[in-house]
Amino acid sequence: MPSDTLTTLATLVGAKLRAKGLMLATAESCTGGWVAQAVTAIAGSSEWFERGFVTYSDAAKQEMLGVSAGTLAAHGAVSEDTAREMAAGALAHSRAQAAVAITGIAGPTGGSPEKPLGLVCFAWAVKEGAIRAETRRFKGDRESVRRQSVIAALQGMLELLEG
Repeated sequence: MPSDTLTTLATLVGAKLRAKGLMLATAESCTGGWVAQAVTAIAGSSEWFERGFVTYSDAAKQEMLGVSAGTLAAHGAVSEDTAREMAAGALAHSRAQAAVAITGIAGPTGGSPEKPLGLVCFAWAVKEGAIRAETRRFKGDRESVRRQSVIAALQGMLELLEG
């Protein structure tokens, strides 16, 4: 995917957030802050981007976002349950009204038969609304999986805001 795809999506997300008077928070694991980087690359993003959490470790997910130890033990860090708690935590620990969360296995190691390389879980939330979660499987190397995840995260937020 060309890098202008990220710019286009981030610009569209920003326009929707601004039109609705909402601020965005991100909760990222495998993408390491790439969604936050993509949206803050847009001039004027301070009007609609509130903060980003990079919670790569389980401890960070628990300490910064309030993900429960029980969820991590029962479902693992790469699960829709964890992604939902990450998104809810991003809303609870920020002044944002919209959040996106990403957790996955970008590779080249760390996969298993149950959770293969390229498996990424997302969650999108708005305050006072339902949290939508989805799991995707991306092909390619680490960079490709991460880029596809950022694109999917922004597309999902756009869909939620247009919904």
